Amino acid sequence: MACELCDSPGGDLVWQNALCRVVRVNDPDYPGFCRVILNRHVKEMIDLPESDRQSLMRVVFAVEQALTTLMHPEKINLASLGNLVPHVHWHIIPRFSDDAHFPQPIWAAPARAGSRRTAPEIKILRNTLDELL
Repeated sequence: MACELCDSPGGDLVWQNALCRVVRVNDPDYPGFCRVILNRHVKEMIDLPESDRQSLMRVVFAVEQALTTLMHPEKINLASLGNLVPHVHWHIIPRFSDDAHFPQPIWAAPARAGSRRTAPEIKILRNTLDELL
């Protein structure tokens, strides 16, 4: 069975190591939206060795910190769903009170036209992650 996260980067590459990669999702309504994607096909977090779980979450939290530092959102949403793509990955989504769906999840019906914010440049985000990791 094909897996889109095995077959493509899943977004614009920001940072990577042997375990995972951080990509920025090109979504004009949600600038700064990133994913942390495991570099091998694994369906569930519990299928990973404990050390890999800890290392992966360290990257997720570093992305959360970097986006908070660079964008000052109202909230950061962290989600690991995988219903449509059963490959371990995390969504890290900066949220603002004037975004299209706030306070609902971004997958809900929009509540308003979203504001247009600017995502941090990939180089700046990468440098911030390098400092944190």
